[in-house]
Amino acid sequence: MSTTTPATTVLRPHAEDVYAEELAALRAADHDRPKPPNWHLSPWAVVTYLLGGKLDNGFEIEPKYIGQRRLMEIAVATLATDRALLLLGVPGTAKSWVSEHLTAAISGRSDLLVQGTAGTSEDAIRYSWNYARLIAEGPSLGALVPSPLFKGMQEGRLVRLEELTRIPSDVQDTLITMLSEKVLPIPELSTEVQAVSGFNVIATANDRDKGVNELSSALRRRFNTVVLPLPTSAEEEVRIVQTRVEKQGKALQLPVEAPALEQISRLVTIFRELRSGVTENGKTKLKSPSGTLSTGEAISVMNSGLALAAYFGDGSLRAHDLAAGLTGAVLKDPVQDRTVWLEYLETVVKERDGWKDLYRACREVVE
Repeated sequence: MSTTTPATTVLRPHAEDVYAEELAALRAADHDRPKPPNWHLSPWAVVTYLLGGKLDNGFEIEPKYIGQRRLMEIAVATLATDRALLLLGVPGTAKSWVSEHLTAAISGRSDLLVQGTAGTSEDAIRYSWNYARLIAEGPSLGALVPSPLFKGMQEGRLVRLEELTRIPSDVQDTLITMLSEKVLPIPELSTEVQAVSGFNVIATANDRDKGVNELSSALRRRFNTVVLPLPTSAEEEVRIVQTRVEKQGKALQLPVEAPALEQISRLVTIFRELRSGVTENGKTKLKSPSGTLSTGEAISVMNSGLALAAYFGDGSLRAHDLAAGLTGAVLKDPVQDRTVWLEYLETVVKERDGWKDLYRACREVVE
C-alpha cells in the first residue's frame, strides 16, 4: 500500500514544491556567482528569492518577504558562516515563513524541522533508538533513529528549530557542542557524527516568551540574532496581507472574490491603532488589548471572513463576514479586552466616515 499523498490533496506543500519553477529559474541564472559549500543558490539568489525581482531573462520572482532588504542579507550572510541564525520577533512577523524559505532556497529542501515545546526531549535534538532492534541487536547504527539535526549534519543541510525558547533549558544546551564543535557524540557506539559543509541551524523565538526558557549565554553566543519587526507602514502591511490572502485563497480553493482593498485597509488600520495605542492621526489615545494583533493574525482574520463570504454569503467579503474573526482576534481576554474593544468601537469606528457597517456588525457580535 502506497503512503505517497497525491499532490492535489496536500493542504500546504513545502516551499520548495510551491516555488519549484522560481528556484529552477534562479539556479539557471546563478551559474557564475560564488556559492558556499553545498548551497543550491548563491547568497545573491537566495535574497532575490526572498525579496522578489526580475531576472535578466525577464522571469519574475515573487516576493516572499516584504520588509528591509538588509535584514535578509544579514540572515543569509550569517548562514554562510559557522554561526547559527536566530530569528526573533513578536508572533506573526513571518519568522517561520522566512525560515522555511531560507532553507528551501539554500538546501533545496525544508523538511528537517524540530518543533520546540515544553515536552521536547534530548532525543528530538540528538537521536533516539528503535527499541525492537536495540533489544535484538544491541546498540548499532541500524538501531539508531536520527533526529533532524543528526540528518542535517550528515547531509550538509540547514535544519529549522521552531520556538527555541519553548524548549527546556537543559535540552537547549544539548545544542552547544553541535553548534560550536560541529560534532554530535554517540557515546553508546564510541563514535560521533561530524557535520558536513552546508550544515547550519535556523532557530525562531517569540520575544513575548522572555522568561519562559531563557537561552544560556553560552548558547546565545552560538547564534547571530536577527529581529524581524512588524511592518513599518500601513501600506506595507496592507500589501503583505493582500498578497498572502490571495495566495492562501487559491490554495484553499475558496469560491470567493478577492477581498476589496478597502476591507483589508480597514482591518490593518484597526490592528495598527490598537497595537500602538493611538489613532492613525495621533489625536486619540487608545487602550491596547492583551493580544499581539500581528500581521499573521490579520491574514487569518481575512481568510476566516472569506470563508464565511464563500460558504454563507454571496461570495463578496462584507463587514459582517469580517466582524466575527476581527472580534475574536481582539478579545483574547473576555473581560479586559471586551472593555477595550467596545471603547474603540464607540470612540473611533462609529465616528469614521464609511465605517458604520463595520461598527454595526462588530456590535452585533459583541452583544
